[in-house]
Amino acid sequence: MPYRDLREFLSVLEEEGQLLKHTDPVHPEPDLSAAARAVPNLTDRGPALLFDNIHGYRRGRVALNVVGSWPNHALMLGMDKDTPVKEQFFEFARRWDDYPVPAERRDDAPWQEHTIDEGIDLFQLLPLFRLNRYDVGTYIDKAVVVSRDPDDPDHFGKQNAGIYRIQVKDKATLGIQPLPTHDIGLHLRAAEERGENLPVAIAIGNDPVMTTVSGMPLTYEQSEYEMAGAIQGEPYRIAKAPLTGLDVPWGAEVVLEGEILAGVREIEGPFGEFTGHYSGGRRQPVIRITKVSHRTDPIFEHLYLGMPWTEMDYTLALNTSVPLYQQLKKDFPEVVAVNAMYTQGLLAVVSVKQRYGGFAKAVGMRAMTTPHGLGYCKVMIMVDETVDPFNLAQVMWAMSVKFHPQHDIVTVPNASVLPLDPSSDPAGITHKVVFDATTPIAPETRGHYSQTVDAPADTKKWEDLLKGLIK
Repeated sequence: MPYRDLREFLSVLEEEGQLLKHTDPVHPEPDLSAAARAVPNLTDRGPALLFDNIHGYRRGRVALNVVGSWPNHALMLGMDKDTPVKEQFFEFARRWDDYPVPAERRDDAPWQEHTIDEGIDLFQLLPLFRLNRYDVGTYIDKAVVVSRDPDDPDHFGKQNAGIYRIQVKDKATLGIQPLPTHDIGLHLRAAEERGENLPVAIAIGNDPVMTTVSGMPLTYEQSEYEMAGAIQGEPYRIAKAPLTGLDVPWGAEVVLEGEILAGVREIEGPFGEFTGHYSGGRRQPVIRITKVSHRTDPIFEHLYLGMPWTEMDYTLALNTSVPLYQQLKKDFPEVVAVNAMYTQGLLAVVSVKQRYGGFAKAVGMRAMTTPHGLGYCKVMIMVDETVDPFNLAQVMWAMSVKFHPQHDIVTVPNASVLPLDPSSDPAGITHKVVFDATTPIAPETRGHYSQTVDAPADTKKWEDLLKGLIK
């Protein structure tokens, strides 16, 4: 830590035994997506995959499952690969408090090696392939998309760096899905109100910290680059894209530049999504690419999406949990930890010390109004501060013995949710629910919770002893 680029991180993964290089010939379809699906099916400690012998491409390289396991996530944070998830969560939260760390501007980015202004053909540049059998086409789904607020272009924090699904429609035309709750959705609305196109830069193949932070639900004025600096403990390197002037990751493999066309919408999708279902086709904005910059023999980093768990779940697990934790703790110091790892936080578990009866239910409803909760947090499970929200056995114990179906359900009707939630009806609207599995306290006194069974003396000492012996 910090990693200058994707290549440096792959080298560390190889040293740690967390990278598998596959040099035998493979076909783009279905070999690459099948391999990316297979790894998390087998283990939560799986390696990243690097392919360099792809049929139809003389020098094409594809990296998959780069942060697709807990050891790889720990290495992304610069921690020992055996670090437990809960420890990674609190270390992530500790570094969040160091925000902001000013970015470092550089003018010697590796992606400046080659430039294409005419005859752009993304199918020649990248070994594109479909992820799932009914995808309408090929996608770029792990790139950092950068845009600025047209009404306040000099505000560094309002420059957004986010990850969105991007359909490759032809050699130089893309479709993109910016939701109204996304920062880029706000930028596009402001540009279209002016009757202007929205300039964008798309950085493909980035260091793992930038990828992680770009998927993080920050507030509108928080800079992803300054947060990346906080998470990696050193200023994050950025460089100015030559056509748009947007700030992009210094170490990217490829930088695409162009514009989202004002007022233009075309059918985008279907696409197999993180919900485990296809999204269907919807009319979405269109991007015209007019400039490409790239490194020699760029690595195309891609992300498999489908039924959880996949690399996406590992990548977004803590970068969703930590912002929710920080935003809730700001108002309620009694919040101990947040686990929003399930389907990007459509379901979240919060451990909280209660002030009084009904307090946990109020915290659960507050989570639904955080920036991320507006589109997620459909199901909230509240547990006592003594329950580890990352330990599903403990959470299910609390649900089975603390939760009372008559008293402990709060339903919020017709709330907002992301349209991709297949249960929403109409798309984007759903009921949300809080399950309160905390111990009732005054004035909400009921049940028979006199004395819990604690662990025998010296259990922790024996845990440490046995851990060393097992290892």
